[in-house]
Amino acid sequence: MNNYETVFILTPVLSDVQMKEAVEKFKNLLTDQGAEIVNEENWGLRKLAYPIDKKTTGFYTFLEFKADPSVVARLEVNFRRDERVIRFLTIKQDHFAFEYAEKRRNNKGGKKQEARTQDTAKVGKKVELEEKED
Repeated sequence: MNNYETVFILTPVLSDVQMKEAVEKFKNLLTDQGAEIVNEENWGLRKLAYPIDKKTTGFYTFLEFKADPSVVARLEVNFRRDERVIRFLTIKQDHFAFEYAEKRRNNKGGKKQEARTQDTAKVGKKVELEEKED
């Protein structure tokens, strides 16, 4: 089984219930085919970089999963057939990308915390240096 991540954009005219229903449809399609969903992120309604079918916004959804290549082919066929999907992109992750994504998931907001910790450590070092000078 390979690691994949896919992002798909749903049309903005959908209600919240319809959007969640569409996402569940694709998640169920993956699990029915034997895929293991590792991560799901709903990025919400975002502005598109350029208009697609005269639409300037769309509901973005990100799925990370483990599956066989045949499952990805079926998923993409279903993306193409569903009128609610205006764009999609699926990529195969290599070993390093999967590890990085796992670290990113486990360390949400970690960069801000790391920056604060580093700033605090710098201040602590300055205080220690000042004490040594005395």
